[in-house]
Amino acid sequence: MIVLSIVSVLLLTFYLREGDAGPIHTLRSGVTTVTTPVRLLGSAVASPFNALGNVFGNLTASRATLDELEKENAELTARVAELSEAEATAQRLEGLLGLQSTYNLQSTAARIIGQSSDAWSQTVTIDKGSADGLAVNMPVANSAGVIGQIIEVAPNAATVRLVTDEASGISAMVQDTRAQGMVQGQPDGTLRMEYVSVDSDVQEGDIIITSGIGGVYPKGLPIGTVASVSKASNDTYYTIIVNPASRTENNEEVLVITSLTEEQTATDDEVASANDAPQGTARTDNAASDGNADAGADTDAGEGE
Repeated sequence: MIVLSIVSVLLLTFYLREGDAGPIHTLRSGVTTVTTPVRLLGSAVASPFNALGNVFGNLTASRATLDELEKENAELTARVAELSEAEATAQRLEGLLGLQSTYNLQSTAARIIGQSSDAWSQTVTIDKGSADGLAVNMPVANSAGVIGQIIEVAPNAATVRLVTDEASGISAMVQDTRAQGMVQGQPDGTLRMEYVSVDSDVQEGDIIITSGIGGVYPKGLPIGTVASVSKASNDTYYTIIVNPASRTENNEEVLVITSLTEEQTATDDEVASANDAPQGTARTDNAASDGNADAGADTDAGEGE
């Protein structure tokens, strides 16, 4: 042992002092080259046995260890769910703040706590009421646009009739051409825009917004997007189907618009203009509307004035 120790010290000393091309370095490199395949083969042979040993080790782990691991896994799962929910809530609130800021809305935030369970009405219940300054007829919106209007108020809750309810009606217009109409709820959850003259320029994909006429909804809020436009040969008005911009299934927070400013209501001149020329004006981009406005209309039926 003493001799081998002395030899090892001498070899280490020579190894450190000689250069990379020295005999000991050369010998070490040759041994490594020869033994590498053997080590790789040994690792491949031992790998299944190591895995089998881990399996047996897990099977023979103590009950306390397994309980601790299960507890840790449950805590981590709950934490992930909590963080995901917090992120989703933050995104919804950010959207509401964006809507409030963009339209300068005088509003109160509320949370949806219930939804109608019958097939005859489309309503939701929010967690604020008359004690918070809410009243019947106040409009309600989420980050995407109009949701509906308050129809019943209790001290700590209120019922909101959704725009998709058959009893709902909103004065509306085509955002681009300002063509006027009335948006009505439909049983299938879509909307229909009524009383839009066939002289108007309406196309699929057009955005429908509130007109501010009537003084209930602030003008300019999104209602939905035109899904289809059609008319029979002798009809005076288009049949326009609108997909609602907002849905309540995946939303919990809403804004109740408590009052309107002068800028948010239609002026007497705007009302008179809407009555005199309900078909609106020409498109701002001067795009032709023939192929898109009406699948069954005449070629000149889609042109605005």
